[in-house]
Amino acid sequence: MSTGPGAASAPAPDGHDETTTPDTPRRTSMFASLKVRNYRLFFAGQVVSNIGTWMQRIAQDWLVLSLTGSSAAVGITTALQFLPMLLFGLYGGVLVDRLRKRPTLLVTQSAITLTALFLAVLTLTGHVQVWHVYLAAFAMGLATVVDNPARQSFVSELVGRDQLQNAVSLNSANFQSARLVGPAVAGLMITGVGTGWAFLANGLSFVAPLSCLLLMRARELHAVRRAPRGKGQLREGLHYVAGRPELIWTIVLVGFIGTFGFNFPVFLSAFADDVFDAGAGAYSLFNTLMAVGSVAGALLAARRGTARLRVLIAAALGFGALEIAAATAPELWLFALLMVPIGVFSMTVNVTANTSIQMSTDPAMRGRVMALYMMVFLGGSPVGAPVVGWVTDTYGARVGFAAGGAVAALAALVIGLVLARVGNLRLSVGWHRGHPQVRFVPRERREELAPAA
Repeated sequence: MSTGPGAASAPAPDGHDETTTPDTPRRTSMFASLKVRNYRLFFAGQVVSNIGTWMQRIAQDWLVLSLTGSSAAVGITTALQFLPMLLFGLYGGVLVDRLRKRPTLLVTQSAITLTALFLAVLTLTGHVQVWHVYLAAFAMGLATVVDNPARQSFVSELVGRDQLQNAVSLNSANFQSARLVGPAVAGLMITGVGTGWAFLANGLSFVAPLSCLLLMRARELHAVRRAPRGKGQLREGLHYVAGRPELIWTIVLVGFIGTFGFNFPVFLSAFADDVFDAGAGAYSLFNTLMAVGSVAGALLAARRGTARLRVLIAAALGFGALEIAAATAPELWLFALLMVPIGVFSMTVNVTANTSIQMSTDPAMRGRVMALYMMVFLGGSPVGAPVVGWVTDTYGARVGFAAGGAVAALAALVIGLVLARVGNLRLSVGWHRGHPQVRFVPRERREELAPAA
């Protein structure tokens, strides 16, 4: 369904029980991609950098709250950091398709380093004002417009198509593991020596990924054809996605889930404070348990070895059903326990969508497609948060959480049926080895059903 040298990597629905990739389902070593030297360097650099990133997130929010005493100011900071992705994300994808990924990442990671050091110097010298934080957040957002799609698409150059899902899954496990460490370290540092030192630590943490990028062997990268400079490339990328159901419907599904189902700060804080009256300790517990589930989900995805749309649809349905179940949980301990499988299913959705999109995209288009994916995925929560927050405030936390889950499950069901129709599949319900089995199977071709002459 694609043109150019990447055609083999853009499978179309072909009548099998999958609508995304023709790969034979297989198990692989959970850490298979770490055998690749360049990816091993990339992963090691991200371990350090991700911890620093989570430290800065906590320190930035705390600094703004300390300077203003306003939660709205914290929200403005977050909005400014995401705004460039919403405004310029697609243009960033065009640039990524034109440029070599490793030099591009050296530039973007250096820019993010400078924003962290900028805040560190101002805070440590006592000259920081809230507009400085706003400026740094917006500047970091501008850097991520190019950095995000470049990092996402660079993974395929590091490991190739065969180990792409494993590498993407390990990246997710890496980021979620840092989520368990970074906020805790930031809390100790903020209370011990101040927020400025947390910003400095994040700035210095980028020495690791920059050094690892420089140490990579260019000859061992999987070369891809870069898009030539030309007019209409943004429009070309949008037409490319619109003409491929396996791409457009996956992005639409992620958009619905990201906008209405992934607003965990709204849901979890409301349950901790209003439903269970348990305070900040319970809120921290909920986030920690969800991070544990997310790490487990990423590692399980690494184990699967292939990205299949039926896994994505099933995970999205499970995610929505679990949110509805958690919304009705009568006790705090049960609600907290449900955070673990919610984390597992949310990460399965994230990793499977990311990998299936990359594997179904012509390499020359990958930057633009991933930019659109990241724009929808990252931009959904800030757009949906006010709506979800209004529902939660007006009708209660349980209704808000259940509504988010219902939207995710309904979107998964509808899009699953659409993809089945596109792939000429039908729903089959039966038994397999004594267990009920629900799956999509190819429709019988009309000529097979016609009586012999």
